[in-house]
Amino acid sequence: MHLGLCSNWETKVTRKTIYLASPYGFSQQQKALLLPPIVQALEALGAEVWEPFERNNQVDFSQVGWAYQVAQADFNDVKNCDGIFAVVNGTPPDEGVMVELGMAIALHKAIFLFRDDFRRCTDSELYPLNLMVFSGLPEKNWEDYYYTSLDEVKSEQKALYRWLSAA
Repeated sequence: MHLGLCSNWETKVTRKTIYLASPYGFSQQQKALLLPPIVQALEALGAEVWEPFERNNQVDFSQVGWAYQVAQADFNDVKNCDGIFAVVNGTPPDEGVMVELGMAIALHKAIFLFRDDFRRCTDSELYPLNLMVFSGLPEKNWEDYYYTSLDEVKSEQKALYRWLSAA
């Protein structure tokens, strides 16, 4: 009996998309040295990384209105991604990253924070950053969503790995 099933049936695997919010694309040195290892670590976990400096490379920066085009493209990517991985170094962290992070929190996206900057930037004894940043993380075990090294990003014990591994 023939069931009419195609013998070369393929399963389509959809990877989760993660928006990489970072200030590292503004400097050639940082773009070349700091950005690639983060992208590679996220991709190694199976994420489809949406890196805005790469995704906006089609914008003609010599044309009037380029800034609005970039802002709208980034906003749409934040709206359409599954989660955000935000590099929140600095005191305070980059304002563009913080706006993108705020949008992602408001849109109830999965939030993951990366800070390998040892300086504190906080008004709280509990959190290393402004307490509002942590409104997008669980109250208990928020540390699982907070990364201080690239090795931690790869950890199976942390939230990013579990989130990307979930169906």
